[in-house]
Amino acid sequence: MQIDKLRGKELDDLFEGILKLESVEECYHFFDDLCTTNELVSLKQRFQVAKMMKEGYTYSKVQEETGASSATVSRVKRCLDYGSEGYHTIIDRME
Repeated sequence: MQIDKLRGKELDDLFEGILKLESVEECYHFFDDLCTTNELVSLKQRFQVAKMMKEGYTYSKVQEETGASSATVSRVKRCLDYGSEGYHTIIDRME
């Protein structure tokens, strides 16, 4: 896992804090404070790419619908196929 290099108390604190959020509205407030608009757009886009790829959409359809670059779509697909199962965990729980 790439994130293992970052593992530690500070990142644990961030994740534990995120787990304390109780509503979508609280998420909006927290992530508005935490991230820039561009960072949020990138996160949102990657998650939409992951959902569409998991649903079986083609690369070109995903790019067209999300506006993501081919590099972003490829990276997300690689994470879906060979990553830490993070996308799968969240998307499966949302279904």
